[in-house]
Amino acid sequence: MPHDSSSSGESRTALRVCPLCEATCGLTLTIEGTRVTGARGDRDDILSQGFICPKGASFGGLDADPDRLRTPLVRRNGVLQEASWSEAFDAIAAALPALSAQHGQQAVGLVLGNPNVHTMAGALYPPALLAALRTRAFFTASTLDQMPKHVSSGLLFGDPNAIAVPDLDRTGHLLLLGANPLESNGSLCTAPDFPGKLKALRRRGGTLTVVDPRRTRTARLADRHVAIRPGADALLLAALTHVLFEEKLTDPGALADHLAGIDEVAEAVREFTPEAVAGACDVDAATIRTIARELAAAPTAAVYGRIGSSTVAHGTLASWLVDVLNILTGNLDRPGGALFPLSATSRAPRPAAPGKGFTLGRWASRVSGHPEAKGELPLAALAEEIETPGEGRIRALIVLAANPVLSAPDGDRLDRALGELDFMVSVDPYLNETSRHAHVVLPPPPPSQSAHFDFAFNALAVRNQVRYTRPAVPLGDGLMDESEILARLVLAVSGMHGTDASAVDATIIDRVLSKAVADPLSPVHGRVPAELAAALTGRTGPERRLDLMLRLGPYGEGFGADPDGLTLDRLLAHPHGIDLGPLRPRIPQVLTTRSGRIELLPAPIAADLPRLRSALAHRPGADALVLVGRRHLRSNNSWMHNVAALGGGTNVCTLQMHPADAARLGLADGAAATITAAGGALTAPVEITEGVRAGVVSLPHGWGHDRPGTRMSVASVVPGVNVNQLLDGTLLDPLSGTAVLNGIPVAVAPSAAPSR
Repeated sequence: MPHDSSSSGESRTALRVCPLCEATCGLTLTIEGTRVTGARGDRDDILSQGFICPKGASFGGLDADPDRLRTPLVRRNGVLQEASWSEAFDAIAAALPALSAQHGQQAVGLVLGNPNVHTMAGALYPPALLAALRTRAFFTASTLDQMPKHVSSGLLFGDPNAIAVPDLDRTGHLLLLGANPLESNGSLCTAPDFPGKLKALRRRGGTLTVVDPRRTRTARLADRHVAIRPGADALLLAALTHVLFEEKLTDPGALADHLAGIDEVAEAVREFTPEAVAGACDVDAATIRTIARELAAAPTAAVYGRIGSSTVAHGTLASWLVDVLNILTGNLDRPGGALFPLSATSRAPRPAAPGKGFTLGRWASRVSGHPEAKGELPLAALAEEIETPGEGRIRALIVLAANPVLSAPDGDRLDRALGELDFMVSVDPYLNETSRHAHVVLPPPPPSQSAHFDFAFNALAVRNQVRYTRPAVPLGDGLMDESEILARLVLAVSGMHGTDASAVDATIIDRVLSKAVADPLSPVHGRVPAELAAALTGRTGPERRLDLMLRLGPYGEGFGADPDGLTLDRLLAHPHGIDLGPLRPRIPQVLTTRSGRIELLPAPIAADLPRLRSALAHRPGADALVLVGRRHLRSNNSWMHNVAALGGGTNVCTLQMHPADAARLGLADGAAATITAAGGALTAPVEITEGVRAGVVSLPHGWGHDRPGTRMSVASVVPGVNVNQLLDGTLLDPLSGTAVLNGIPVAVAPSAAPSR
């Protein structure tokens, strides 16, 4: 932990959990005065044990980026100008409640970006903000990434957040689809040193099979690389499931008594024989049968699918079939398979019982009628909800750490739509492609000046543990803590502008305790909320809320019910974290379906299967090309391109193409190519490589930093192109509303225009 002294000339160290990707590695920061001058892995960190990637090593560069905003901006006479915090919140309080009163609550929308789950404040306050707005115009980055997994989990288990992760440290067989954790560090699976865990799997005699149209770094590590046709993952998974039934290889084991619909699944996949799907996914029938047999025969195994199998036309079906395979082979909810983490701030386990289940489509978007999923509407529909006149038209937006102009389909259209808004608030450290449209910009402080707790990622970790780090550096002059920014934003939109920000945390604490004392299953049943609140420790409202969640959580002391249980004070006494043990079986307690069982073939899934059956006949032409994205170890979506130390090398915006396709099209390495699709055309330099299969081209996600009015001096030097501009936003997975970002038909031709 940091020393007390912070004089300008003294060097010290401080611990910090890295907020730059889902791996959540522990860092040891070197600090000179108030400046972070170095970062290395914390060897004593209970989860990461010293592992660090280039992003974490560049923590100081990101933290001190001179392009970070230090002062609020308020638009005056059409120009964003520096303003005081009071002026900024005065402007918000004057505009948003009035717009809501005049045009209705749906006229104000809320957009959350990926970085929200990487900050403590971003996890704690958006639910209160959404409740204060009382709007259904709610959009997040989930519909550009992981929503299919939430939907399939909700339908299978009753809880959209009940996501099983592969037990990487104990499995003997891993089937990995559409994931490249050697570059991404993992997704919906918090595992520092994912590369090391895969290598350890191989060393102990295990098997790694990677299904990916690109020969990624992860694929090169595998025993078997299957270069599938992009977008065909659900077909392959359905064929694997078919083989298990056909060859009588199913063995759910301990799950058998908790399943409903196993015979219905067998019938549902009857047509998906390996021979039937082989042509559609470019994987021969013999390989499909071998993979299925090996999966069934392995003493322990796990199937894991991520963004490449999620952001495609059948993303929810693929996510569903991943769990179906784990269930049918007896590998769900057992050590060495795929298990449900239990984080320290989760609700304490309760006796197994049927629940309310999970429902899709409780309401729909105004213009195109897209059904909601998990309370969210598709981010791809945001532009039309702003542009289209009529009742319920979005006239104002609050955008928290999101840059949908680059991350969502057809950024040009959304860029124009944002310019039509009556009012927009952006909470963002940068003036980027989206926040440049805001009427008020509220900048959070650098990460070194913020406390950190991973509410989301601890619930996806491959080992149960808990870590918390206080700010490594005192809050700078003129800056405002992100928790206070969001709390004051809640008050401004709810007609309580001017109330002390601490009132938000106090209200939430009182609400949680009042509910807990009324619950017969709670350890504080029948007690007095005010007395319990007085027992909470912590320097700030967020720390008191964390203390509350720890005490009432599955490892908590329950306000005296378990004197050896977890509290904030106990966590602070362990600065490198507390190990809570390996993942353990949690079924049936985790199930909240109406039947109290795993619903293997939910009605929405069954209704979508005919669409997958129709894909069996799909055969693209010999010269057809489809587009896939890619990520880089030194990048994270659109929000790390302004750190000079992370640029260059292989972290470049090129169109990767197989040599055979390049020769056919007359394209040389480094030549400019024009890529055309439904959403428009882009020009990018060609990178000829056998790392991508024939018929597939690849552009990285998150580039396109060339719009006027931004203040990202490093990113704008080599802006690249926005791959999502090739999409027109009409292609969505119908169950989850997730944009189809991969497997997109494109045309490629030589270009006379210079590439960027």
